[in-house]
Amino acid sequence: MILLVVDTQKLITNEKLYNFKIFVNNVKSLIQTARENHIEVIYVRHDDGEGCELTKGTEGFEIYEGFRPQAGERIFEKTVNSAFKGTGLLEYLKGKGVQDVIVVGLQTDYCIDATIKCGFEHGFHMIVPEYANTTVDNQFMTGEQTYQYYNHFMWNKRYAKCISIEETLQVMRAKLS
Repeated sequence: MILLVVDTQKLITNEKLYNFKIFVNNVKSLIQTARENHIEVIYVRHDDGEGCELTKGTEGFEIYEGFRPQAGERIFEKTVNSAFKGTGLLEYLKGKGVQDVIVVGLQTDYCIDATIKCGFEHGFHMIVPEYANTTVDNQFMTGEQTYQYYNHFMWNKRYAKCISIEETLQVMRAKLS
């Protein structure tokens, strides 16, 4: 089991996100519980490329302070929505024999969606904790509608197991037993 923290970068981790404070608290709790239970925490950062705001070398590219990686925690970088395409993450997880991937981060309708579906297609058991992914309003749906659509309709029992934050924390703590 690993905890995969996707695209929680300074530029886009802000109050514009649906349920921002709950999201931050849940992700912090999951990271802390993972570390306490010797579950590897892996980060993914998105790079839009040179000349863009979200690119390597800019302050906004770095991981949000509240979720800061500890020394030795891996960071993979990507240029497309899926955390698995061309990043080395897939090979790393397969090499370690990982089966369960807990996914948290940004943004529900982009990189979280692609990462969950691709992870499922690669044979991982994808676990999505409640209110540990989020997004902003778009021209078609509010951030809340988007969150509800993906977490309660699109992913659950198809591509992932969407469970409460409490159940996720229990599963993580049980890994030491």
